[in-house]
Amino acid sequence: MKHLNITVQGRVQGVSYRASTKAVADQLGVRGFVRNEPNGDVYIEAEADTMFLDMFLEWCNEGPQDAKVTEVKSNETELKNYRNFEVVKR
Repeated sequence: MKHLNITVQGRVQGVSYRASTKAVADQLGVRGFVRNEPNGDVYIEAEADTMFLDMFLEWCNEGPQDAKVTEVKSNETELKNYRNFEVVKR
């Protein structure tokens, strides 16, 4: 298990990015959360086995159909032991 903090940049708000992220996370067994940031980015904390996190991160680089992802930044930090994956409102 590992934990990633992920920031997704581009046209990622108003295109169902958060809802799609939750669907993919649930499908892959990824736990954590996703939220919109005031600057237009999407921020994600994700925990899973390395193989599933790699697939999840690959999806984050594409996003849903109407998204235009320009950059994805991620860094590994300590596990927080999330129980599920949630869409968080700021």
